[in-house]
Amino acid sequence: MATAAASAESDQVVLVRRVTLPLSQKVAIIISINRPEKKNCFNTNVCHKLAQVFHDIAQEIQLLDMLKLDGQGSNSDDEDDASKESVAAVIFTGEGSSFCAGADLSDPPNPLHQSSDLPHHLRWNPVYQMSKVGVPIIGALRGHVITGGFELALACDILIGDSTTKFRDTHVKFGLAPCWGLSQRLSQRIGPGRAKIVSFSALPVNADVAHAWGLLDEVASLPSTKKIDLEDIDPDNHSLHRAIELADSIGANDNLMIRRYKRAMIEGMDMAGSRRERELGLAHYLEVVGDGHTFEGAKEFIADEDRPRFESKL
Repeated sequence: MATAAASAESDQVVLVRRVTLPLSQKVAIIISINRPEKKNCFNTNVCHKLAQVFHDIAQEIQLLDMLKLDGQGSNSDDEDDASKESVAAVIFTGEGSSFCAGADLSDPPNPLHQSSDLPHHLRWNPVYQMSKVGVPIIGALRGHVITGGFELALACDILIGDSTTKFRDTHVKFGLAPCWGLSQRLSQRIGPGRAKIVSFSALPVNADVAHAWGLLDEVASLPSTKKIDLEDIDPDNHSLHRAIELADSIGANDNLMIRRYKRAMIEGMDMAGSRRERELGLAHYLEVVGDGHTFEGAKEFIADEDRPRFESKL
């Protein structure tokens, strides 16, 4: 029975839902990390399932664009193809009260693999797979957005939070190297000086400061002005409701042009910095991972119930 229970949990650690948007009648794909009892910390299984889900969606959108260019996109009688054609946006969120509190240190993803540029490692890198998704990715955040969870959030195109959202980058606190783009994307969002404050101090950043600095694009502190009544969507999750509303506004426009616009924006950025981060991360982990203590400091810190609980000083 224990094996069956473990298998069931393994299958449900990432949820994927397709919802029809009420105004545009397009589709939003909602991807949720489903480990609320662990504050949605990701282990190797979650990491790989996220990579698989984003890979599949990227392939879906790429096929759609090819069909459109061939003049076939709007002529399919297949219901599944019609649903795929109407995808307006992806919404990335977490079940429960937190988006993602970082890595589950009882089974963290292999940092050497996640820092690698080898194709068979990139295949299971969720942030790399997110970068291949042609439609906008909207992060609907609340609660903890910490370290690896911070990196997952920064891989989204748009970030919407609520009053409970709190960011924290603890890489330097435990001698860990970022390898999912945090050292580059945070500076692009809030500027190099503020990014250095956040990453070098390892102090939390609350929602108000995050919004003022441009880390959060919106703070959805009140229910949406346009009532969205969708099955299985928590009515009190204001950031998710606002993300759905925004996806509906996106869906009302020319989706092919939006995909091309997103591609132009992303390709206009210097991607060399992200590759350099992975190189430095790989070098760091090759040096330290063999000592057997790479994650021990973080584990001890988390296990210490008497540790000081910092309020945001930023």
